[in-house]
Amino acid sequence: MKIVVIGGSGLIGKKLVNNLRQLGHEVVAASPSLGVNTITGEGLAEALNGAQVVVDVSNAPSWEDQAVLDFFVTSNTNLLAAEATAGVSHHVALSVVGTERLLQSGYFRAKMAQEELIQNAKVPYTIVRATQFFEFIGGIADVATQGDTVRLPSALMQPIVSDDVAAAVAHFTLAAPANGIVDVAGPDQIRMDELVRQFFKATKDPRQVVSDANAPYYGSVQVNDQSLVPIGGHPTTTTTTHLKDWLSRNYA
Repeated sequence: MKIVVIGGSGLIGKKLVNNLRQLGHEVVAASPSLGVNTITGEGLAEALNGAQVVVDVSNAPSWEDQAVLDFFVTSNTNLLAAEATAGVSHHVALSVVGTERLLQSGYFRAKMAQEELIQNAKVPYTIVRATQFFEFIGGIADVATQGDTVRLPSALMQPIVSDDVAAAVAHFTLAAPANGIVDVAGPDQIRMDELVRQFFKATKDPRQVVSDANAPYYGSVQVNDQSLVPIGGHPTTTTTTHLKDWLSRNYA
């Protein structure tokens, strides 16, 4: 089966391309650096020619409110139209658990716009929403840092390693279209402030984490215990890689 991976040179894209090729599929890794641009349309029709499935794991180069909205709307409008023309039978997109609960952020408003375009298009689809990646813990901390202090809320998270995200997306890529949303999360729930404390301990980072119920997530979103975890309503896959094992493997 021919599968095109949009964002195939990124963190998840590279892993996904490798996973699908190991399973014997013809996989086209597509990104601007590889000659396929969903914004301009360059190389898009050629890449999709003969494809049965398209998987979109791309991300915006800028998270400024208007720029990120323009990216996801333009990219998905072009991509879905090209898929309809090419006769693609399954569109798979990677999104974020809790998107509809995080709309204070321009980024998540853009992700919601992306999901709505997919749901209203003619191509059968599966939207795979994942929780926050282990690899993003340092970035969450950096945004919340003031001097030597990191102020974070104690909202629940259920983070996941990127390898498990790629494996889950590969599974849904090869399954029948869900024509709906599925959630993918790590095996353990943990509070955001404690998550960063454990990361700092493993990485020997001297910054101090201060728990602050009013501190925003990524500098812009107020969160609670239901914002960032699966809370029902969509089928949920729970993966197996625990935070402690990932920290031990990478920072021992």
